[in-house]
Amino acid sequence: MPIGTGVDTHILFCRIICLLLSNLWLQFVYVNDPLPTSSTEIANLYFLALLILQIIPEITTLPWYTTLVPLVLVLGITAIKDLVDDLVRDSSTSRWLHQFFTLLPKSWRRNVVSYRSADILLLSSSNPNSLCYVETAELDGETNLKFKMGLKVTDERLQEERQLAQFDAMIVCEEPNNRLDKFTGTMCWRKDRFPLDLDNMMLRGCRIRNTDECHGLVIFAGADTKIMRNGGKTRFKRTKIDELMNYMVYSIFVILILVCAGLAIGNSFWYEEVGSRAWYLKDGKDQTASYRGFLSFWGYIIVLNTMVPISLYVSVEVIRLGQSKFINWDLQMYYQEKDTPAKARTTTLNEQLGQIEYVFSDKTGTLTQNIMAFKKCTIAGRTFVDFSWNKYADSKFEYVDHSLVACIRSKKDKETLEFFKLLSLCHTVMVEQKEDELVYQAASPDEGALVTAARNFGFVFLSRTQDTITISEMDQEMTYEVLALLDFNSDRKRMSIILRFPDGRIRLYCKGADTVIYERLSPNSRHKEVTQTALDIFANQTLRTLCLCYKDISKQEFDAWAKKHKDASVAMGNREAALDRVYEQIENNLMMIGATAIEDKLQDGVPETIAKLAKADIKIWVLTGDKKETAENIGYSCELLTDDMQIHYGDDIKLNIRVSLSLSPQNEILYEKKKKRRRLRLKRLGRRPASATPQDSTQPIDDWEKESRQVDFVNMACECEAVICCRVTPKQKANVVSLVKKYKKAVTLSIGDGANDVNMIKTADIGVGISGQEGMQAVMSSDYAFAQFRYLERLLLVHGRWSYIRMCKFLRYFFFKNFAFTLVHFWYSFFNGFSAQVAYEDWFITLYNVMYSSLPVLLVGLLDQDVNDKLSRKFPKLYLPGQKGALFNYKNFFISLFHGIFTSLVVFFIPYGAFLQTMGQDGEAPSDYQSLAVVMASSLIFTVNLQISLETSYWTFVNCFAVLCSIAIYFGIMFDIHSAGIHVIFPSTFTFTGVAPNALRQPYLWLTIILTVGISLLPVIFIQFLCKTIWPSVGDNVQRNRKKYEEEEEEEKKKPAPFQRDRRSRRSAYAFSHSRGYADLIASGRSIRRGCISSGSWEFYFYFFSMS
Repeated sequence: MPIGTGVDTHILFCRIICLLLSNLWLQFVYVNDPLPTSSTEIANLYFLALLILQIIPEITTLPWYTTLVPLVLVLGITAIKDLVDDLVRDSSTSRWLHQFFTLLPKSWRRNVVSYRSADILLLSSSNPNSLCYVETAELDGETNLKFKMGLKVTDERLQEERQLAQFDAMIVCEEPNNRLDKFTGTMCWRKDRFPLDLDNMMLRGCRIRNTDECHGLVIFAGADTKIMRNGGKTRFKRTKIDELMNYMVYSIFVILILVCAGLAIGNSFWYEEVGSRAWYLKDGKDQTASYRGFLSFWGYIIVLNTMVPISLYVSVEVIRLGQSKFINWDLQMYYQEKDTPAKARTTTLNEQLGQIEYVFSDKTGTLTQNIMAFKKCTIAGRTFVDFSWNKYADSKFEYVDHSLVACIRSKKDKETLEFFKLLSLCHTVMVEQKEDELVYQAASPDEGALVTAARNFGFVFLSRTQDTITISEMDQEMTYEVLALLDFNSDRKRMSIILRFPDGRIRLYCKGADTVIYERLSPNSRHKEVTQTALDIFANQTLRTLCLCYKDISKQEFDAWAKKHKDASVAMGNREAALDRVYEQIENNLMMIGATAIEDKLQDGVPETIAKLAKADIKIWVLTGDKKETAENIGYSCELLTDDMQIHYGDDIKLNIRVSLSLSPQNEILYEKKKKRRRLRLKRLGRRPASATPQDSTQPIDDWEKESRQVDFVNMACECEAVICCRVTPKQKANVVSLVKKYKKAVTLSIGDGANDVNMIKTADIGVGISGQEGMQAVMSSDYAFAQFRYLERLLLVHGRWSYIRMCKFLRYFFFKNFAFTLVHFWYSFFNGFSAQVAYEDWFITLYNVMYSSLPVLLVGLLDQDVNDKLSRKFPKLYLPGQKGALFNYKNFFISLFHGIFTSLVVFFIPYGAFLQTMGQDGEAPSDYQSLAVVMASSLIFTVNLQISLETSYWTFVNCFAVLCSIAIYFGIMFDIHSAGIHVIFPSTFTFTGVAPNALRQPYLWLTIILTVGISLLPVIFIQFLCKTIWPSVGDNVQRNRKKYEEEEEEEKKKPAPFQRDRRSRRSAYAFSHSRGYADLIASGRSIRRGCISSGSWEFYFYFFSMS
């Protein structure tokens, strides 16, 4: 059936039935595990076992429907919720497939199954240079177009079907794996070898754009494709309340078994002493007292089954779903500039947002805007814009220095011209022509800013092919031959390009971080000291710096190097390391030209947000790849650091005589990669590593000492007011988070905006993604997403705190009402010979948790708030109870248990005492069992619904309606099922005929109900009064003075903004935080890409800042 023509009704019906059945099965047993693993599955299996027990005549004490109806309702609601999610996902998938078919070239539609199921090596396309545009939203969430390119040799020789039919190359490549960012292979064809990498591959899930036709070769298919290899078992995050709730349910199971065992023993003794001697109690069965006690045990398991809350988990799911919707609908977290609302990507972690103790934040793009602007530069020792003379100028470019413009237009200063020529040539930017305008697509905002700066100064990047690059130099078009492109990665912290000039000269241009450039400068290089001074001046405004240099290469030197380069590029083992060594051989003796300075401004509201979170006792750690000078400057500008803080650097800290915390480039605490590499290198050379060297003398010698250092590091760092970790790799970011989780047992939150933050986001208890300038990978991996860092304050202090308070209040009350309801059977057992007879009418037991007491507490879990959102943000100390877990713990659980025991005592014994010796108005004694059951049930319904009213802090019409509606539903259903009409239809099911009308017309019984409810609620009212007057909480005080605080807030708005401190002059550095560029794509077939080497050898510094 063609996509988009509709779905047959019968097929849709069968699909829905299959989804429902499979969902019901998964609610009992997880598909990948034959044993139930969660308490939800265990609870569902428990009630299913109860249903089976109720079929056994000798055991059952309740009709089957008392368990079946609640179980079906609970499972049905859960199944319908999951069904809606599945259908929404299914409809979006159908729309995606329809779009996919309409976007594919016609010649490909017949073979769409092959493409959709395979990772394909691109051989050629209808575009020039076999360029193919793809969208990778299904892989990384990014909707911007990316480029794939075939090898030059296949582009030239495989354009026609005849040529494709004769293609007989052999592909040698890596084994199938889940690395979406890497592919290593070699194509052997016509006695030559050609390197293959990810830029030659179109992975399963890509969408082709702006390409009429392309040809490819299947490399991996089906389950071997990279996206399928990423479909492993999902790691589900659970909240602390989830874990605590599960343990409490297990505790209830234990209590239930102990209570049932005690009642069963009581039944055995009672039968031995009383039952066996009473002739009127004999049932004709020859059963011993022990056997009767055994049957009584299972009978009480059925009677007291409501002690385990069957509707607890589905109620929690509904509450969490509602809380997630409130986050999605919050207009104060909506970023209008990019039309980006906040998004709760999970519905299981909302209350955990109210318990955060540590926030781990990226810097670039998270605290800053990640919108780079070219601000300053130094050229040949001189620190230096009307663009009417340049037709290619960018109207948004704001850098103005007329002396620099004059210098360029005069064409007399060769070093200045060389500076901007380097910026226009040494990059991996791709260009498109849209409506007579050049549109650049860069791998990072930094690189885009530099190429745009060169464009505005008259050196305009126009186009590129696999082996050429064309620029406009002061309105004169020039084409350079690209001999090699040495791309950036986080280990190299630089990139280079080797070009052949039109006059035959060969020159290498290089740009990179000052730490790596200065190590490779020639002794004869000029302007080193002046440039370094300029870098220090640029740091005064926290600018990101980058050094530019060049090197002239002879033809003989390049030919010798190119041969080594070719050999390294086709190596199947350790290709990255081989290329790294080759790059090092050519990137030396460089000549300094100058340096650039790029500004990345802070996002709006960052200092205020950090200050509010700090007042809430949330510790903020910044984890960044920048140099420590840059990170420190940003720390001051965002007010994470203040003047009254004492700064401690990681290299200088000594924890004690035994342990030296020296987080140097080796960074043994978090990553031993350099040490391992050295051992492997020595092993390859046939040497044995020394047992101890001065360098390793401070390194951990065993796992115990390593763990000891980790503990010391975490303990000391957590004592600080703020921590900044710089020069950290993505892996190290995740390791920092896991260390705090492991040794502090703290609730952690990670927030970032780029692919390098994904590990950190996944490792933390809660991951937050910012939809910024670096794609959607962080958002796709996160639990919550929004557009600006400042929204974190509202997410935690408002939504998180409210969700935590609501969930805690819901759970405390839920356990209370179930204990109060169930334990009445326990007290009644002492008066019925422990015979497992129920104290209520069967249908009351069936509907109590489903209809009579569920709606008010559900609304409290959704809508309740102790103070409004403005006061929640004004008083961050309100957040502290959540961090301490003060509102729901075992203490609160046992308080709810004892409260339920007390209420059950009152609900049973007051009506029981009233029924001992009484007489109605008509002279009849309303002391029958059925009337007692009605009075107890009515007292309980009033008590639990008025109890939740006392617990409600925020009253709305909906809450009031829910309480009154629950009571009305109870009486309405009770009078219906006690009517004679329904008894005539179902005589064996509805046996309480006329009981409710007869009992509730007696004023004496109404007085009994009022007395019972009053005695149940008076202690609660008294305790709440004492707590709010004698031991008020911060929330109580805020609520009491609410109007006063609102008036103060209005006055504060009228005050002028406070003066901000001048920032210190500190050394800054270019961070190179962006991802790998397009060099491999550009140089495909001619120059070999530098592999993505793990960045374990980065320098790793820590700051520890504590209040002096």
